[in-house]
Amino acid sequence: MRLGQVLAPGDAVCLQGELGAGKTTFVQGLAQGWGSLDDVSSPTFVLVNEYRRPDGARLFHMDAYRLESEPEAAELDIDRMVSEGALIVEWPERVKGVLPTDVLNIGLEYVAEEQRQLRFQACGARYDRMLDALQQMMFGVA
Repeated sequence: MRLGQVLAPGDAVCLQGELGAGKTTFVQGLAQGWGSLDDVSSPTFVLVNEYRRPDGARLFHMDAYRLESEPEAAELDIDRMVSEGALIVEWPERVKGVLPTDVLNIGLEYVAEEQRQLRFQACGARYDRMLDALQQMMFGVA
């Protein structure tokens, strides 16, 4: 939820993890913290879901699992999505070449039925500051 509170248009968050690691569940909490009016569901078959906030802001949720190539992903107009809102991508390794260079990578690993391990990696100054803000929000230290 806290990550959703600090997302802004232009942000790109890449979620990596095996099937069942909790990527879509993570996005549900993120969207709630962001203030989504819409229910979050897996975009596996539609590829991209768009969520709205009362102020008109938009959050894009892409699942690249079924994409066959980066040119196919480019047809989804990722640049437009990032310019109009924040973008969350599941299975980013399948479309890495068409994603922004600066992103926040989050690795999710299944530990137990109700437990996941998360690893955050900032790629770019914006995401370094974002992780500092999250650390401050969660633990009171930066």
